[in-house]
Amino acid sequence: MTTPDPVRVAADLRARLGAPRLGLILGSGLGALADEFSAAVRVPYDEIPGFSTASVAGHAGALVSGTLEGVSCVALQGRAHLYEGHRADEVAFPARVLIALGVRGLIVTNAAGGINPRFRPGDLMLIDDHINFLWQNPLIGPVRDGEQRFPDMSRPYDRDWQQLAERCALDEKVRLVRGVYIAVLGPSYETRAEIGMFRRVGADAVGMSTVPEVLVARTAGVRVLGVSLITNPAADLSPTPLDHAEVIAAGEAARLDFSRLLRRIIREAAPELV
Repeated sequence: MTTPDPVRVAADLRARLGAPRLGLILGSGLGALADEFSAAVRVPYDEIPGFSTASVAGHAGALVSGTLEGVSCVALQGRAHLYEGHRADEVAFPARVLIALGVRGLIVTNAAGGINPRFRPGDLMLIDDHINFLWQNPLIGPVRDGEQRFPDMSRPYDRDWQQLAERCALDEKVRLVRGVYIAVLGPSYETRAEIGMFRRVGADAVGMSTVPEVLVARTAGVRVLGVSLITNPAADLSPTPLDHAEVIAAGEAARLDFSRLLRRIIREAAPELV
């Protein structure tokens, strides 16, 4: 089974959504930011060809277009995951549609477990780099129009936007840490031995998403900023069993800081997105 052509899907959506300049992918517990859009247009995933219906708690499963801080934005409220049984190209398909809509930048967010012992639940982590332990890549197969065969991934996350994010965090008095995100297949949480291995290979936080979308964005030349919400300490640091409910609770607790930081970043980046 092949996914639809993202360019055709984007063309069908454009009449309803206009021409957004910034894309946002909002992970577990973080989708409320799209509810702050003005003049919002909401399209459920089950109305869009090639989009997988969100089945994980904390993922609303809708594409939302509107204006935030004067910037025309389009957001994915939730995402599909490989552990739900989807292929890598299916997981990355919504990001390809955002790119086909013409976004000039992409902000990707997720919920993650903290591997770095200095991190605490509720921290926002600026993703400095990532490690792909999903063992899958959405770029496998024929090269799509506008994409590269061998994209350079030495700097997947835009350095200028990272510096901007750090300045905005200081101004807004939001705690922002920085680290490497490791993506694993899931859906089980990690063992203590696995977390120990991840720490030794240089990971600061662990999750089950994000990397496929970043890969398609970078092969298309789209700038990327990544932010992880640290929802819990990882297995060998947590005194209690890990539970998805705490992921959702942490997202709600961090909602105001997350919104304030992202809105400030979007406002400051606006001149580059016009």
